[in-house]
Amino acid sequence: MGERKIKILVGKPGLDGHDRGAKIVALALRDAGMEVVYSGLHQSVAQIVRIAVQEAVDVVGLSIMSGAHIPIGQKLLELMKAEGIEDIPVVVGGVIPKQDIPKLKKIGIQGVFPGGTPFDEIVTGIKNAVKKAA
Repeated sequence: MGERKIKILVGKPGLDGHDRGAKIVALALRDAGMEVVYSGLHQSVAQIVRIAVQEAVDVVGLSIMSGAHIPIGQKLLELMKAEGIEDIPVVVGGVIPKQDIPKLKKIGIQGVFPGGTPFDEIVTGIKNAVKKAA
């Protein structure tokens, strides 16, 4: 029997109304054999954490186009810790300046995928984050 499917939540936090990229990445992840749960637009960080708990996901992926990736990432990680799910890796994609990547990793984000990252790199990064957390 093959490996168990990785279950990923693709979340769209805040007022960011752009989800084409998130949907395309979600399809690529599905095509790579992952089970994808899409939060839909305009979710609060608390709603994303609640979905992660309810769906028992292996990884949380955030798609952020607003430039608020650092405060959103920090808040998400704090709420995940409060819910006792801080062992679930978090990855972030979207409009992320190169200089912010080390800051995101320092706060505990496991993978950072700026716009234009090849799908195979995203898939590999997610698989590695899940393996590392196991």
